[in-house]
Amino acid sequence: MNRDEYYMNIACAVREKANCTGRKVGAVVVKDNRIISTGYNGTPEGMTNCLDGGCARCADKEAYDESVGYDVCICVHAEQNALITAARFGNSIEGCIVYSTLRPCFDCSKAMLQAKVHTVYYLHDWKHPIGSLQAQYEKVQNRIPGGVRQIAYEDAKSDWANGKSS
Repeated sequence: MNRDEYYMNIACAVREKANCTGRKVGAVVVKDNRIISTGYNGTPEGMTNCLDGGCARCADKEAYDESVGYDVCICVHAEQNALITAARFGNSIEGCIVYSTLRPCFDCSKAMLQAKVHTVYYLHDWKHPIGSLQAQYEKVQNRIPGGVRQIAYEDAKSDWANGKSS
């Protein structure tokens, strides 16, 4: 197992705690070959979990088109949780590598660019659901100095993690 597979394996383990009704995502922040933070997607600390009905958007997915309603979704993405946790405990992430089980969304990509993340590795691809915005999404990701790259890694829980089975 190479270094990237090792850290992606840990990101897959972290996603086990995800409490989203849709995708289960885990992220690991690595600096100088050391893990400085992890995150998974779910509601903020102290709030009712998404799986228990804590998020109105996730509880009523039929009411929202894909990519709509994120302004009322209370879930925090795995990458956001990992960045915030690093900051909360005083760990600089400038120049770090992020491993995520899903290609980071637009907001997470912007946050990582602003935080000066050097490289992002992801397992499962994600494309912006509004095709005309895909170029803008990729424009942001292309500014991350080390790139945003998919890695090959066998994911036995792919269907579960991507909301295709329970």
